[in-house]
Amino acid sequence: MSEAYEPHRIEERWRDVWRERRLFSADMEAAETKYYYLNMFPYPSGKLHAGHGRNYILGDAIVRFLIMRGYNVLNPMGWDAFGLPAENAAIEQGRHPREWTWENIAEFKRQFRAWGVEYDWEREVATCEPDYYRWTQWLFLKLYEAGLAYRARAKTNYCMRCATVLANEQVVDGRCERCGCVVEKRELPQWFFRITAYAQQLLDDLEQLEWPEHVKKMQENWIGRSEGAEVVFRAEGGQEIPVFTTRPDTLWGATFMVLAPEHPLVESLTSTELWPEVEEYRRRAAGKTELERTVADREKTGVFTGAYAVNPANGQRIPIWVADYVMMGYGSGAIMAVPAHDERDHAFALEYGLPIVSVIDSDRGTMINSGPLTGTPGEEAVDTVCRWLAEKGLGKATVSYRLRDWLISRQRYWGAPIPMVHCPVCGVVPVPEDELPVLLPEVSVPGKLGLSDVSEFVATCCPRCGGEAARDTDTMDTFVDSSWYYLRYVSANDDAQAFDPELANRWLPVDLYVGGVEHAILHLLYSRFITKALHAQGYVAFNEPFRRLFTQGMITYPAYRCPTHHWISPSAVGEGGLCPDCGEKLEVSLLAMSKSKKNVVSPDLLIDRYGADAERLYTLFMGPPDREIEWSEEGMRGAWRFLNRVWSLAAEQLPQVVEADSVPSLEELDPVGRQLLRDLHRTVKKLTDEFEGRLGLNTCVAALMEFSSSFGAYCQHAAADSRLMRQVWEWLVRMMAPFTPFFSEELWHRLGYTESVLEAGWPDYDPRALASDTVEIPVQIDGKVRARLQVPADMADDARALEQAALNHDAISARLEGRSVRRLIAVPRKMVSIVTQ
Repeated sequence: MSEAYEPHRIEERWRDVWRERRLFSADMEAAETKYYYLNMFPYPSGKLHAGHGRNYILGDAIVRFLIMRGYNVLNPMGWDAFGLPAENAAIEQGRHPREWTWENIAEFKRQFRAWGVEYDWEREVATCEPDYYRWTQWLFLKLYEAGLAYRARAKTNYCMRCATVLANEQVVDGRCERCGCVVEKRELPQWFFRITAYAQQLLDDLEQLEWPEHVKKMQENWIGRSEGAEVVFRAEGGQEIPVFTTRPDTLWGATFMVLAPEHPLVESLTSTELWPEVEEYRRRAAGKTELERTVADREKTGVFTGAYAVNPANGQRIPIWVADYVMMGYGSGAIMAVPAHDERDHAFALEYGLPIVSVIDSDRGTMINSGPLTGTPGEEAVDTVCRWLAEKGLGKATVSYRLRDWLISRQRYWGAPIPMVHCPVCGVVPVPEDELPVLLPEVSVPGKLGLSDVSEFVATCCPRCGGEAARDTDTMDTFVDSSWYYLRYVSANDDAQAFDPELANRWLPVDLYVGGVEHAILHLLYSRFITKALHAQGYVAFNEPFRRLFTQGMITYPAYRCPTHHWISPSAVGEGGLCPDCGEKLEVSLLAMSKSKKNVVSPDLLIDRYGADAERLYTLFMGPPDREIEWSEEGMRGAWRFLNRVWSLAAEQLPQVVEADSVPSLEELDPVGRQLLRDLHRTVKKLTDEFEGRLGLNTCVAALMEFSSSFGAYCQHAAADSRLMRQVWEWLVRMMAPFTPFFSEELWHRLGYTESVLEAGWPDYDPRALASDTVEIPVQIDGKVRARLQVPADMADDARALEQAALNHDAISARLEGRSVRRLIAVPRKMVSIVTQ
């Protein structure tokens, strides 16, 4: 083995070996050693870039380790294939979105293969295919039967250009995140999932999850539980205005009311002469984002409705205003304003000259100016007021949530049709299960109006009375497709059911789920809701889908933006950082790799230049996998140089390494050999602990690099033991296998083996081999470390011997000259402390 390292020749040789041996195919019937590993499945648009490797290469390394540890690993892959991007791209190109989607899927699979990233491809799913969305429709019907799916009119974010409703999270600065068009508010009949029915369960069950604390906190904040009271104010026209407040003890200080611009009572409460001003204010508010409306330090604006309400606590007449700092998404969309004890209300009152009345003593928290409850201590105030409200029939203690029901309707073609029929006689009727799937109609290129544009799809018969009826023309939000795909994987080829409950209960929850933190709220929350709903209906025995979650960090790369607001590829940047199109100075910033910002690095180019193993190694070495990190070409070259060093060492040493009948013991080796053997076992332990613990695979690569350096030095040792050399090569190759699979398969083969290195198993370290011949003991004089003793391991437990060794140490004896030792304490294996007078 004297040839140079040529990754392309090596990688092509081993690229299909794992699939041919079915090493990534799970045995679904054998669950004793099962491990369900799952990467969040991708949306197949265009090509993968180097930033995607942070997810998929990391996952592949983990799965390879688990296989070598003897686990029966379920590691499937599929495609989140419905949605606006595919449809918009298809319309622009004059093609069908299915054709565009499957072309991208083929490209993704080619790139996975090039990376050496393997999956159980026998379980592949695509959400856009009838054999999948049939069961998405079945799930909708199950939720409908349970009262968790319903239709209601609602104000929605509507994008004219994309011709569809958008979720709040798809609106950025008042514009559609996809096309940039200004979003308007429209009231439309929409389908919802009643996720609020599970708000408290979703909150409580966070405690049982092995998830990053910041992700759990994000969900906790999104659910937004608040304890307080519901108080009913009554307008002078008789309308009841329920208000939720976390501070019912300030009720006597409410000097005005504020309604959200979207509140349904605004129109009926506003006087005729003030309506034009209120209507214009509502229009302006509709164009603002939630963040713009609720940021604490912005100027408070509002308009008076001309109406008044009565404060139920003291009977005082108070004005009703409309202001955009109040949101319909929290409480009832109406607040009692207490300007003496709320910062936002105080700023509003000052702006519009409204009364400010203190009802809480600022020093003691005692209620003041509060009628019959004046003098109530602060710690008793909330409970006391809640009881008083209930006794008077004015309100009650309650809990409010920020979480709102999940709006799932989308007015587009490329999605799962909602399986409902609208009959003029029977009303809204579900499609019978045995008639699923409701197929998407075949069209050459879908129009922007979606299914409502396809007359042959709309016209149908009522499943109940047989009369003429119309299909529902909304499709489901793609988050519905991804909210249950982890269940479909266990029964991917089952035509009779969405999933086999027995298999699901055997394999789920998912043992480790890996994906981006950007999905912390919506996808993860929706998946938890769907699982809980299926659990409540008896379909599954578990109520959480993902036991452990790991969120990988983004890979950043310079992004160049022209003042004309378009992005320039780094390779196209003109001299001096100027735009090649207009000559203007470009703005540059480090952003997560993104095709839309043109700041991506192509894996194909990296593999052509350095090989897939070098890209894999650098991706895993570049930094803690849960942190954001900048891509570095020099880092790639460093990974390439490391592989070349190991290859050169193998070229030199492997011809001399023969198969040994035994491995050497520590006692049989000289001191240099003993140290290398200890380093070998320590490296195995380090990698094992990281894979089974915090997944700090960057430190694993560092440990491999450090050990290979020590091994290279040992290879030059005159008394190198051939048995130890053989053991080191076998263990080193096995340890490298999850990181550099092609490289490792080649060396494993050249060690004389015919099976895959994955079948060889993971090396087991011996705890006894971790102990060192010597122990380092720090020696302090008056609290400062002045020397470090290297003592034999058996001496480290002898306090008296440590004391004497410390006093005899040259550096210590020199510092003690002319001084008296007042106290001498030796802590075995820890330290020696000397206190002088």
